[in-house]
Amino acid sequence: MLLPIAALILGLVILIWSAGRFVAGASSLAKYCGLSSFLIGMIVVGFGTSAPELAVSLFSALENSPELAIGNAYGSNIGNIALILGVTAIIFPILVPKIAVRMDMPFLILATLVSFLLLLDNSLSRIDGILLVLLFVLIIGIQIWYGMKQKSETEENEKKSSLLVSVFWLILGLGLLIGSSRLLVYGATSIAQALGVSDLLIGLTVVAIGTSLPELASSVIAAKKGDTALALGNIVGSNILNSLIVVGIPAIIKPMNKIDPLILNRDLPVMAFVTLLLFVFGCNFLGKSKIGRVKGFVLLGIYIAYTAYLVYSA
Repeated sequence: MLLPIAALILGLVILIWSAGRFVAGASSLAKYCGLSSFLIGMIVVGFGTSAPELAVSLFSALENSPELAIGNAYGSNIGNIALILGVTAIIFPILVPKIAVRMDMPFLILATLVSFLLLLDNSLSRIDGILLVLLFVLIIGIQIWYGMKQKSETEENEKKSSLLVSVFWLILGLGLLIGSSRLLVYGATSIAQALGVSDLLIGLTVVAIGTSLPELASSVIAAKKGDTALALGNIVGSNILNSLIVVGIPAIIKPMNKIDPLILNRDLPVMAFVTLLLFVFGCNFLGKSKIGRVKGFVLLGIYIAYTAYLVYSA
């Protein structure tokens, strides 16, 4: 038990330090390329911080644990919005870019809807996995095209060395983020398994939170630096990738013929609810598009209630 505890502590220390480096690199890259922080957060940071979820789901599928793979993806999505965005908004209120409400959040809702429809038969075939991956490619293609279309001109006096430094910290920070999150997942999973917790519950809680730690660290650090658009883009991008790639690729490799009905009846509805709530919170029905502390507490309260129900039902 001492080794898992040590892994938890060491992983947390490295995670906090590397998150700062990773966000600094991403922010500098956004400025250098003339792209918005939201787009960089959605594509670069979102992809990078979702790497742990993808790795866990791939290994879970290969080891005949599809419930852990899907629980990890959907649990991470719930945690990203309700826990991570909630905590970030409580600490640093988040301004929502118009493009997020007009394009990106609707894409996230679409990804959630398609996931729900494909899981109606409590299985994911290889064809289902291919459809999820193709939808992801389409969404990201549109995002990149639109981002390049809106791209601002790069400053003439921008030095090439600044790009190299940005990429260096981006790659180093990402590598340490993934490594430290794996340490945390190893420690937490070992402790949970020793207590006799089920694969689905571990996937929805311990592994989902553990693999979402890069998003949490990156979002909080980005918001602290005043780059709340990057923090929001990180969450939206990660959730789209989780819903389509983290679930789709394992299904292509190893089709999931029998999935726990609880995922469709309990976890997917919760994920859909917090996704729609994020869209509502991001709209400016009552004025400026902002996710402030009150909304942050609402999101965090939903996550606490959901997790408490999972533990109670187990």
